[in-house]
Amino acid sequence: MLLERDFDLSVSVWTAGRYLRSWGLTPQKPVRRAYERDPVAVATWLNDTYPAIARRAKAEGAEIHWGDEMGLRADYQAGRSWGLRGETPIVSGTGQRFRCNVISTITNKGSLAFMLFTENFDTPVFVRFLRRLVRHAGRKIFLILDSHSVHKAAATRKWLERHRHEVEVFFLPTYAPDLNPDELLNHDVKANALGRRRPATKLQMIEGVRSYLRSTQRRPDIVRNFFRHEPVRYAA
Repeated sequence: MLLERDFDLSVSVWTAGRYLRSWGLTPQKPVRRAYERDPVAVATWLNDTYPAIARRAKAEGAEIHWGDEMGLRADYQAGRSWGLRGETPIVSGTGQRFRCNVISTITNKGSLAFMLFTENFDTPVFVRFLRRLVRHAGRKIFLILDSHSVHKAAATRKWLERHRHEVEVFFLPTYAPDLNPDELLNHDVKANALGRRRPATKLQMIEGVRSYLRSTQRRPDIVRNFFRHEPVRYAA
């Protein structure tokens, strides 16, 4: 226990709990954060880098998009169910293992663009998505991404150089996914389009996810709500 280790004090768990509650603390599931995260880089992003991007976007009439990719598996489970004490509830689902992938971008105005794919995420897949994105945007895009190797691959850089008047890419600090509003869309899709449903086939899973994302596209208020989450409110 921390008190015993650092201060040579022996306090029961119950006593420690009473003190913590009296100080306004509550037991919560902790958020996992990488040791490699650089707090200086995060502070620089929040205080300098992103505000500069936002000013440039306004001056150039560009639209800021936040992008990310995720993999979806048929055996993903979300939510809780009621059961007798000591007896874990059982839900039926297929024993097959199939998956699909999604790449998406969102804006603080409520726009959502996405593409489903079944192959591995690589440069051709990313470039295919970028082509779709710029074709429907109608103006220049400032795209904010993490530092995935595909985002920085030589072939990706070459394509972006040829299309620099249509799209420009910026990178978040490493090991800081909580700064990306698109991560909240990922969580939403996993929980509501997959985790609480029981797709029996790969096609059923893909169609269910696509239908959910299309429904979200028609509700810009839902997309805007992602930007109200405290860690990403700076981008609202």
